[in-house]
This record gives sequence, structure tokens and C-alpha cells, in this order.
Amino acid sequence: MSLFKMIFSWWNSATWGTLLTTWMSGSPVGTDDFGNRYYQNKDASRRWVLYNGTVEASRVPPDWHGWLHHTYGEPPTRAPFKARGFEQPHQPNLTGTEGAYRPDGSISKGGVRPPATGDYQAWKPD
Repeated sequence: MSLFKMIFSWWNSATWGTLLTTWMSGSPVGTDDFGNRYYQNKDASRRWVLYNGTVEASRVPPDWHGWLHHTYGEPPTRAPFKARGFEQPHQPNLTGTEGAYRPDGSISKGGVRPPATGDYQAWKPD
């Protein structure tokens, strides 16, 4: 089934074209904490990522995102970010998962909305 998914869908893994380009002209640059692998061509004009699992751009940490978009010349494996005290570890988009944010009163959280305070007056057209 994995080969079938690879042939007919792009969101499950790399496409055939990306795998062929990686095999023929890609040189490995590094791997992030999520297991994503990063490559570039010989003259470093083209950079790409092979995702570990579902293809989702939010799974690329900020330091690797900057390298992929040529904001940084050196990859994080050679010139790592200096961590600041207020920064939290990167998390991919959790929408649709158990870890998604659900505010108080959300139906999916099972909560009850707080009662209306009476300070709202509905708009009525003339």
C-alpha cells in the first residue's frame, strides 16, 4: 500500500520526481529533530526537504525554514541558532489532532460557554 500511496498522492511522502532529483543531484545537509532530511544541489542554488511522514510545511523548524529560503547561508548543522530564554521548542501545526488548542466553551472540548453578560445589543437594519 505504501508504494501505491507514493505513486498517486503527494501528501504521504516525496514524489517520484523529488526522489529522483535527490538521488541524482542532491547532497545531504542535515536532519532536524522531527527526522526531516535536508538536501541541496552541488552549487547550493536549490534546497529541499524530504519529510519524515506526512508532507506538512509547518513541520519544518524555524532555523531550517530560514536555510531553505536562503535567509541563512549556512545550515543549522554548521551554524546553529543561539537559543534565547523566552523561546519555546518548535511544534508543528496541531490542528485536527488531540494536541490542538481548544478554548473554554469549545464544543470539541466538551465545555459550556460562559453566560452572556447582557452588555451586547444586536444590530438591526433600518
